[in-house]
Amino acid sequence: MALFQISNDKITIQVDSMGAELKSLKRVADAREYLWQGDPAYWSRTSPVLFPIVGALKNGCYRIGEKEYPMGQHGFARDMEFQLKSQVASEIWFSLRSDEKTLAVYPYPFLLEIGYELVGSTVIVKWRVSNPEEEPIWFSIGGHPGFLCPIDPGTDQTQYRLSFDEKEQIVSSCIEDGLLGKDKKTYRLRDGRLPITADLFDGDALVVENDQAHSVSLVKPDGTPYLTVDFDAPLFGIWSPPKKKAPFICIEPWYGRCDSVDFAGEFQDREWGQSLSRGSFEAQYKITVA
Repeated sequence: MALFQISNDKITIQVDSMGAELKSLKRVADAREYLWQGDPAYWSRTSPVLFPIVGALKNGCYRIGEKEYPMGQHGFARDMEFQLKSQVASEIWFSLRSDEKTLAVYPYPFLLEIGYELVGSTVIVKWRVSNPEEEPIWFSIGGHPGFLCPIDPGTDQTQYRLSFDEKEQIVSSCIEDGLLGKDKKTYRLRDGRLPITADLFDGDALVVENDQAHSVSLVKPDGTPYLTVDFDAPLFGIWSPPKKKAPFICIEPWYGRCDSVDFAGEFQDREWGQSLSRGSFEAQYKITVA
């Protein structure tokens, strides 16, 4: 476990080799921190990488053929030590390779590489999943970065807004005991913006599927966006701990999600999951600060 730092003239980040987790994102000009710093009273993590599943499994396990494998929410990568692969002034990469421990709970060979590149005021978070074998593997991968909200002293979270590149509405699936329920909720937007009300996350995360939006910003009380997450992922989550008035909000690009309440398939049947034969899957998202 070690902490690594890279910088440019605009921003500085720190990344922990444990989970290859982003731990700090600061503006150079005034050392302003944008990333939630973790507090067990609310949520002890900051920006875990979710692999090889996103969300929870129905009954806490998945099935391949006749065999069942237990696995906790969001998979195991976030709790494993990554190796430093390379580091230059503005880019750093970490890697995690399957071993006896991972194969016991996830019977697929893999190489997971996580990279962070700084370009101006933007962090590009890069994922690469490689399969060295001909037989296909199945997996999901996602981000879970938490951002300070409120960010300015003397302001309240309910004075802030979420802004989307979709202008009219966002339809979210509802969560039931950690699984995707059958109900959906429509959030009407005003010029793409949604107020962050005190009860917005009382029902757990907003799960937004089917490419409804690809850019989400946090907006200050004066109407100024101060942080934007851009992504190509087909779905994303927005979350803060339910009923805790936590001072942060997570904006989470996903290639996969939790099981639905009526899911009865095998691991390869999980919705939004990825399949990969010999070769690599690559994806990224961007965090831009103002």
